[in-house]
Amino acid sequence: MAKDKFEDALGRLEDIVRKMEAGDMSLEESLKAFEEGIKLARVCSRKLDEAERRVEMLLKQEEGLVIKSFQVEENESES
Repeated sequence: MAKDKFEDALGRLEDIVRKMEAGDMSLEESLKAFEEGIKLARVCSRKLDEAERRVEMLLKQEEGLVIKSFQVEENESES
């Protein structure tokens, strides 16, 4: 799973969420889907953290650039 692409993991996670929201799964299926979803969410989080570190390293290499924390505006976080 660590070799998964971010987009693939996110797409699968979105599929799981849709299926769980539909409410047509048994308890056992829901638990398995939840477990897979947690693993996928961790993959996505790790990939995002790696990308953030890479961007910070690139910015640090350039003189005169200031690194600022990325903050999502309220309108964007509701999407």
